[in-house]
Amino acid sequence: MALLNFRKKDAAGPTVTPAMERFLDGFSIEVMPRTAEKIDDFRALLPAGTRVYIAHIEGTTIEDMVATARRLANDGFAVMPHFPARIIRDEAMLADWIARYQGEAGVDQALVLAGGLAAPTGDYHCSMQLLESGLFDKAGFRRLHVAGHPEGNRDIDPDGSDRNVSEALRWKQSFAERTDATVALATQFCFDAAPVIDWADRLKAGGIDLPIHIGIAGPAKLQTLIKFAVACGVGPSVKVLQKRAMDVSKLLLPYEPTDVVAALARHKAAHPDFNIEQVHFFPLGGIKATAEWARTHGGAAAQPAAATA
Repeated sequence: MALLNFRKKDAAGPTVTPAMERFLDGFSIEVMPRTAEKIDDFRALLPAGTRVYIAHIEGTTIEDMVATARRLANDGFAVMPHFPARIIRDEAMLADWIARYQGEAGVDQALVLAGGLAAPTGDYHCSMQLLESGLFDKAGFRRLHVAGHPEGNRDIDPDGSDRNVSEALRWKQSFAERTDATVALATQFCFDAAPVIDWADRLKAGGIDLPIHIGIAGPAKLQTLIKFAVACGVGPSVKVLQKRAMDVSKLLLPYEPTDVVAALARHKAAHPDFNIEQVHFFPLGGIKATAEWARTHGGAAAQPAAATA
């Protein structure tokens, strides 16, 4: 099937500014095997070479994960599967997953994270243990993303501070400096630019200069987003949704991330050294809706797959 020619909409469509277009260039998106099954052809939705993360939720088999990775890779996308430490039993399982992704789908990049389980099922409880194993390096995985939390994480810092999160980030900064890996922070989604800008600036001032791929929730029903925000521990920016929910005229309208993306894009245009590098979409309202929003708001260009790793 021929790739679509993605262009800006006409005057009746959304306004696409140069800042938005630059900011959304090379955006990534997250899928799960069960959501990917609902898409007939990703090539009709996403620019060629788009990085597609595959979320590994507890209960999903590695066979389903690898099959999804193989399908996306065969369609020309840069595939980045999740490696959640707390559902990986031991080094043998980690090595097996890496070998399967590499051998069956040509994968050479990963999002390495702790995972959402309260307690580990095996030997690993955090992403740093997976990175320290050296198995990614031995397999030639050169791009390794790790989690970022612009509004904190109560699972990691129950007292509401950022002490443990900050210590982990310093370790990951050191890992990036002492290895050949290209490391970036892929963050939780957020709804307000101000706390994100403040967080990114504080990281840089503290010596953490890893590039940030900021998480953005795609268009979705307001009730859906509030449910996910509460479940995922989204912090102060959830007030944006709560304020919108109080406006009856907006309650039934789908949320779109236009305001937060536009604000971050303007800040990036005014401060080119700002360390948010790319946008990563969580398609909480559906892959098609998110891909359409991204395209019509300037995210038409993605780097070729060969250049993304």
